[in-house]
Amino acid sequence: MRYLTFTKESEQRVGVLLDDSLSVLDLSHESCRDIMAGQCPNLLEMVKAGLPLMTKKIKEKIEGRAYDQNAIVSLDSLAICSPIPLPGKVVGAAYNFTDALDERSMAYPTEPVIFIRSGNTVIGPNDPILIPPDVGNVGYEAELAVIIGKRALFIEPEDAMDHVAGYTVHNDISGSGMIKEDGGNFVRGKNMPASSPLGPFLVTADEVVNPYAIQIKLDVDGRVLQNGRTGTMLFKVAELISYISKQMPLEPGDIIATGTPAGLAMMHQPTAWLQPGQTVRVELEGLGVLNNPIKKGAPFLE
Repeated sequence: MRYLTFTKESEQRVGVLLDDSLSVLDLSHESCRDIMAGQCPNLLEMVKAGLPLMTKKIKEKIEGRAYDQNAIVSLDSLAICSPIPLPGKVVGAAYNFTDALDERSMAYPTEPVIFIRSGNTVIGPNDPILIPPDVGNVGYEAELAVIIGKRALFIEPEDAMDHVAGYTVHNDISGSGMIKEDGGNFVRGKNMPASSPLGPFLVTADEVVNPYAIQIKLDVDGRVLQNGRTGTMLFKVAELISYISKQMPLEPGDIIATGTPAGLAMMHQPTAWLQPGQTVRVELEGLGVLNNPIKKGAPFLE
């Protein structure tokens, strides 16, 4: 199932994409109150409450057409937000695609290299990526993102996939200039405001048969800059969840950004650092398309 968060009449709501991929069932509608069982139609709260069971009930309702037709809205008419608008945190995996490492002649790390993004950096589809004028060399990273479904702490790899609620598309906008200035420390460069586009859908784990057979593409104003596959991921999803869970608790709604394939901005000739006025498009096969314009933001050091 494909869940989305959208705004209607200045209110955030949750819907599910129907089979025609053009229509959305608004779970806030009164005809859906029974399946929500008093649960607030908020996707983070739904994840916390147990998304698989709720998904089963919603599927039964859709198959039986047990809803009012007024609960159906057109996808094109919606202002779509990030599926989880304010996650607790985003944990990124750096240097995690072998083709990207090969492109830079870098040795493969022997264990995952991770960093933390504040959930406040997350934006949704069509929201502007803000580039501070005092930050140089801002890059992109098209990524498969994992949405955690239940608390994970000291989890072994063989149990890790039970903690996955679903997947979505992520673009890890990075202040590479700041990371270099900081001697490779990721904190500032990965926490610029409005620098973590996420969405458009939460695609439930049961619908992603093989997370390592997904094409990842990114273009800027139509210029294709990344075109890879998740099959070149060095540390797989289960390994990442297990490793991270032994460093910190992973909570429902947390995001793991699994890394990016070859084609980083610095590797192109000319280089492809992002600039205000451009538009970035990320597409992950079967998961959707994430478009974001780039605008000039406030100074980072203001």
